Amino acid sequence: MTVTDHGTDHGPHGYSKQKDQHLKRLRRIEGQIRGLQRMVEEDVYCIDILTQVSAGTKALQSFALQLLEEHLRHCVADAASQGGPDADDKVAEATAAIARLLRT
Repeated sequence: MTVTDHGTDHGPHGYSKQKDQHLKRLRRIEGQIRGLQRMVEEDVYCIDILTQVSAGTKALQSFALQLLEEHLRHCVADAASQGGPDADDKVAEATAAIARLLRT
C-alpha cells in the first residue's frame, strides 16, 4: 500500500473535526482483530471465527465509507468550488478510492 501527501498543504482534512471519534472507532476495530487472534489461539470453532471476521470487515467498510463521505464533502467539494485541474484531480482520486473499496 502506498501512502501519499495529497492535501497536506491545503489545511485540515475532512475528517479533522471528527478525529477523536475516528480514533475511538479504529481502536474498537483493533480490539475486534485482537479478539480474532485470541479465538485462533484458543482453537475456537471455524464458523465462529468467520462470523467475527465478517463483523470486522463490515466495521472497516463502514469506517471507510464515513471517511470517503467526509473527503467528498470537504476536499472534493472545496476543489470543485475552486475549479481548475485540481478539481478534476480530486474527482479522479475519489473515483479511484471508490473503485478500490468496491474490489474489497
